[in-house]
Amino acid sequence: MCQNFVMDQTLNSREFIRDYSRLFHLFYRRRDPRAYRPRPETTALLEHLTSSGPLTIAEVSNHLDISQSASSEQMARMIKRGLISRIPDEVDRRRHLVWLTPRGRKLLTEERQVLSAELIARAIDNMTLKQQRNLQEGIGALIEAAIDLQPQSNHFPGKTSDGHK
Repeated sequence: MCQNFVMDQTLNSREFIRDYSRLFHLFYRRRDPRAYRPRPETTALLEHLTSSGPLTIAEVSNHLDISQSASSEQMARMIKRGLISRIPDEVDRRRHLVWLTPRGRKLLTEERQVLSAELIARAIDNMTLKQQRNLQEGIGALIEAAIDLQPQSNHFPGKTSDGHK
């Protein structure tokens, strides 16, 4: 009987998946269909530049495993859209590097944002302070439990390079 009580009081993983899926659909960020949406290759290049820093066109070609002419064309389109700019190499002034512009960083941030911060904020504002604290504590506990299940790695999101959360 005690075991049944414990089972009834614990969150069933199927219920959690159902509820999480519903939350995701409720808070999913809907985009203006007329707004510019970057192609996956553009997003991949912006992501790569973010992690690597400024690169030459040849380095971009090597990193993304595409031809130099293809990367040149892609960069030209991105420069035209104001997502990246060419900057002189400080070590060798004959070379030019490509780097993110503020507009490119903004676009990448928007592309990474899957959920609507506005909708989430409005929903949280409709909750009591106790509900807000319970939600934050519960989410924090779930994140901690998920991190504990991961193999030890310094590259896991949520942990710093020294392995701390």
